[in-house]
Amino acid sequence: MSAPISAHISPKTYWMGAACVALSALLFSTKSVFVKMAYQYPIDSTILLALRMAFALPFFVLMLWFNRSTTPIKANRQHYIGLVIAGVVGYYGASIFDFWGMEYISASLERLILFMYPTLTVILSALFLRQKIQPSTWLAIIISYTGMAFVFLGHPHEESTLFRTNAVIAYLLTLQPFATVLCSQNALIAVQCVSPELVLGSSLVFAGALAYAGYLVGSGVLIPQFGAVRFTAFALMIATVCCFIQYLVSHPLSLLSQLPREVWLLSAVLGFFCTFLPATLLTQGIKRIGASQAALISGISPVITLALGAWLLNEQLTLWQFLGAGLILMGVIFISYKPQ
Repeated sequence: MSAPISAHISPKTYWMGAACVALSALLFSTKSVFVKMAYQYPIDSTILLALRMAFALPFFVLMLWFNRSTTPIKANRQHYIGLVIAGVVGYYGASIFDFWGMEYISASLERLILFMYPTLTVILSALFLRQKIQPSTWLAIIISYTGMAFVFLGHPHEESTLFRTNAVIAYLLTLQPFATVLCSQNALIAVQCVSPELVLGSSLVFAGALAYAGYLVGSGVLIPQFGAVRFTAFALMIATVCCFIQYLVSHPLSLLSQLPREVWLLSAVLGFFCTFLPATLLTQGIKRIGASQAALISGISPVITLALGAWLLNEQLTLWQFLGAGLILMGVIFISYKPQ
């Protein structure tokens, strides 16, 4: 049979952590559905992001209050600086880069690039925390991201040949967005340069994925100093302040009174079920199994998003997508086990 990949934690602790991360991924995956519903109304990303964090903020304050008598904080000045960076870069920065990038590229390509963060987390952990990447981990990464390519290869699109070719090549060359692509309307017969908009959009979304990966790596270092609850609450509160500042700089306060009731309701759902709850679960998972494992298990998110899209938004699932989803799950399972 098999056992959890880490020899330093008990099976019970591992599976508890893995369950927290998986449930977090499930909740995070619903975000795109609710965001699409909200965008049916006259709002932009700045408004929605600010409202989302505003509804999440009270829950983080309550969480801090109920945990005020826990063990004292062990952090020093450098740890507090790291906490501020985690809030500004990890949550606010990743979100704003992601939203900006979506102004220039398709939602499907955005999702594809964004979910490079598990691989980036493993690489950053190796670079900054000196965690060795095992051959089995490389194999799991290859399997999962091959599955990701299959998922987007099978994405239905009006300009199917062009879209699929660009998506797969952009996926394979995400770190080199200036790559050229082979494309034509119905066949692969010409070489053309990637447009500046595609380069800019892909780069922004990739920056968001990199920022989030950095947050996950940093959380593995900072959680023992602050505690899982405090770290999550402080980081999200810092991100919320950044979102409020962005809104106040770009929008009048009077605009809030003109928003439809449905926007407020959807923002409340985004704040609790797609921000507070999954962020708390993810932090608890990282506390138990580490940032690298948590990031790789979170790779199930695109599969969940595909299923939710088919169920709630009537998006079509193709054979390529089913095959890709199977490979992604295989990679996640593979990285979670090792032979005894």
